[in-house]
Amino acid sequence: MAQSYEDHHHRDITGGAARAAVFGISDGLVTNVSLILGVAGAAPGGHIVRLAGVAGLVAGAFSMAAGEFVSMRAQSELLQRELDNERLELARNPAMEQKELAKIYEGRGLDTGTAFEMAGLMMRDPHMALETHAREELGVNPSSLGSPIQAAGSSLVTCAVGGFVPLLPWLFTNGLAAIIATIILAAALAILIGVALAVFTGRSVVKTVARQLLVSAVAAAVTYGIGALVGVSGAA
Repeated sequence: MAQSYEDHHHRDITGGAARAAVFGISDGLVTNVSLILGVAGAAPGGHIVRLAGVAGLVAGAFSMAAGEFVSMRAQSELLQRELDNERLELARNPAMEQKELAKIYEGRGLDTGTAFEMAGLMMRDPHMALETHAREELGVNPSSLGSPIQAAGSSLVTCAVGGFVPLLPWLFTNGLAAIIATIILAAALAILIGVALAVFTGRSVVKTVARQLLVSAVAAAVTYGIGALVGVSGAA
């Protein structure tokens, strides 16, 4: 009746694409719904809102992708440099590296003899030695440093999707009808994002959805209010 250990597994969340996708669609939604409602609050023509929405979608998606690529690339290069240094130290001074690893195991509660023996076993294979030292000293998996291109592509697509949803009503209508439709679509997407985040993280669905709705609502309300004030001031 006991569940087999083979059934227990963890998802790989270190690659960057999943994180970029979640942040991308959330950022695309919050940014563009805020921009669209902010411009709409000033009561310009519908074509102005559409232009702002398209510009916001394109700029936001490419900006998000570029930022994700640069940050992931820098992180990957930094970790790779540390791994190269660790690989060099393992080749130059394996005895010292074994002692360092044994000290780590001792800190985990093993006695000195057992810790040194375990460290010795890890040091027998160069690949295993590097992976073990990377995990224990750097907190990374050498085989899962993440792909900057994959993360950037994921961010680009999902940010564009998130930004397109609040823009959709303005392709067919304008004015109050478009504003209401934008709010409804944005709220629906925020709920879906919240549910996806809750499933992905294992957190409370209600709390995660409420947080996503609150963030989107506050950002949209503030920019709409500013747009309305600017529109009134301009008219005066």
